[in-house]
Amino acid sequence: MPPATAVNYTSWIILGFLSGFVLYRYRPDWWRRHNYVLSGALDAGLAFMGVLLYFSLGLEDISLSWWGNDLDGCPLATCPTAKGVIVEGCPVYT
Repeated sequence: MPPATAVNYTSWIILGFLSGFVLYRYRPDWWRRHNYVLSGALDAGLAFMGVLLYFSLGLEDISLSWWGNDLDGCPLATCPTAKGVIVEGCPVYT
C-alpha cells in the first residue's frame, strides 16, 4: 500500500466495508451486477491519475516536497555505514 494520509485509509476502509459487507449482505443482486465494475472503475481511476500526475508534474520538472522525501527527517539516513567509507558530512565508521 502506498504511503497515504489517514483520510485515504479511511475512505478505503469505508468503501471496502460498504462494498464487501453491507452491499453483499443486504443487496446481493446489486453486488453481483456492479461490484466488479466498481472495482475496475477504482483501479482505472487510480491508474489514470498516476499517469496524469506523471505527465503534468514530471514533464514540467515540478518537484513536490512531502514527508516521504525527507527520509524520516534524518540527514544521516543517506550516509554509508561500511567501515572506511568517507563521505563529506557523514561520520566515518572504523
